[in-house]
Amino acid sequence: MGLFAKKPLTKDSYLSFITSYKSILYKIAYGYLSREADALEAVDEAVYLGYAKLKQLKDPEALKSWVTRILINECHRILRSRKKEVPAEHLPEIEAMETETSMTVKSAVENLPEELKEIIILRYFADYSVRDTAIFLDLPQGTVATRARKALELLKEDLISMEGGLRHESL
Repeated sequence: MGLFAKKPLTKDSYLSFITSYKSILYKIAYGYLSREADALEAVDEAVYLGYAKLKQLKDPEALKSWVTRILINECHRILRSRKKEVPAEHLPEIEAMETETSMTVKSAVENLPEELKEIIILRYFADYSVRDTAIFLDLPQGTVATRARKALELLKEDLISMEGGLRHESL
């Protein structure tokens, strides 16, 4: 290592970061997985993996994007394992807790192609900027902006059709 090498993160600084960032991690995981239990599992596993591999992080400045990437990979792992499961009927109590509006929006987001869904989750569920979303997904900022516009247009069309073709002033 050179004379001006960056200091590695300590356990305390990692835990401090995770404490301040955990709600955003949960929003991202829930956006991908749409189930509270799976989202919590993904966040727990991402936090653990981040800590276990902390020494592999070369640039402490990149901790946020590094942990976010670990989380996204964990969400993809859970989604792959879900495809192997035999679908069970939803419990009525769970369905009753969801509002009709959130279910409509959730369904519309689920219908998006994966590359557009990722951008909507990071931009609007986790409130990331175009720049941060581009970094997390390793895409140019222009591509992120274009995909976000396309995804919003598809969501708008899908939501209008779900509402019976009615046009809402808010859309």
